[in-house]
Amino acid sequence: MKPVPLLDLRAQHATIRTEIAAAVAELFESQQFILGAAVEACEAELAAYCGVECAVGVSSGTDALLLAMMCEGIGPGAEVVTTPYTFFATCGSIARLGAKPVLVDIDPRTYNLDVGQVEAAITPRTRALMPVHLYGQMADMPALSKIACARNLPVIEDAAQAIGAECAGRRAGQWGLYGCFSFFPSKNLGGAGDGGLITTCDPQRAEKLRRLRNHGMHPKYHHQLIGGNFRLDALQAAVVRVKLRHLDQWTAARQANARRYDVLFAAAGLAGNPVGLPTHPHGAAAATPAGERHVFNQYVVRVPRRDALRDHLTAAGIGAEVYYPVPLHLQACFADLGYPAGRFPHSERAARETLALPIYPELTDDQAACVVDAIRAFYR
Repeated sequence: MKPVPLLDLRAQHATIRTEIAAAVAELFESQQFILGAAVEACEAELAAYCGVECAVGVSSGTDALLLAMMCEGIGPGAEVVTTPYTFFATCGSIARLGAKPVLVDIDPRTYNLDVGQVEAAITPRTRALMPVHLYGQMADMPALSKIACARNLPVIEDAAQAIGAECAGRRAGQWGLYGCFSFFPSKNLGGAGDGGLITTCDPQRAEKLRRLRNHGMHPKYHHQLIGGNFRLDALQAAVVRVKLRHLDQWTAARQANARRYDVLFAAAGLAGNPVGLPTHPHGAAAATPAGERHVFNQYVVRVPRRDALRDHLTAAGIGAEVYYPVPLHLQACFADLGYPAGRFPHSERAARETLALPIYPELTDDQAACVVDAIRAFYR
């Protein structure tokens, strides 16, 4: 059996090699590597794709979160409500500004923030709500938006894994005051290195973000704000523009792969027990609800003896990954938040049981079948 990688960027690149080479060659001819026309065009195209008025290219998804909070003046003494079950950058960016992450457990079905617990976590020091659209599926934004409006709190969407995802007919980045995206190469829309984006429908905030990403400078060598070097490289913008043209096709392939997994696991007698399948609106037995779109940055299952299964798959040449093995409240650097083990049981259980399987667009029928066969062999 040939190996089945968790992600095969070479297979993707083979389909767009000529387009990428032409875009990069054009940029090198221009010799305009810092901001400029390539970045501006990329921002305009991404704003249109996300259905927002403004998009600001930045240096990474982490810096997108950081800049959104800087734009709101979030700093020491402030609190931001978010989830402990996410990549480190979500809470790391809050702490980096001297603010405090206030954590709320997840919905065990979607792995996203349990919105029903958010209101109890809000205090007079709360300055923002930061939901994470994990694995490509959006949090319950209609319910969260009601809370935010009632409390007059900005919503900063951590949409690093969810470009093009939809909830109630609105895309990731449309719900919050800010939407923060990542172009890390493993994302559905990945660059040739680090890159990120902030979306907003507030032109004044967009202009402030543009200044903050460039040392707070406007005009040249004049600084009303203290920002930093958070610019999106023009080279990354050129690559992202090419890939954006293919994104919906790739998303459809990911969704088809998810449905195929659902069918294969059911046929193998594994669905539900021992393999807990993702809860999503594209399941094999259900029509997609109007206005709901899961973009499957990851296809994540719940399994007993997760680590042993992962070792078994690795030995068989099949890529699998744990996102994330340690919830953030149990990371050593966040010990001072004071959350003990057991405080967020759904997050802790997910960290013990979840495993991401290959879901990239170029995954073949035979490769998906090999993944399921290997899992069946483990539990037989």
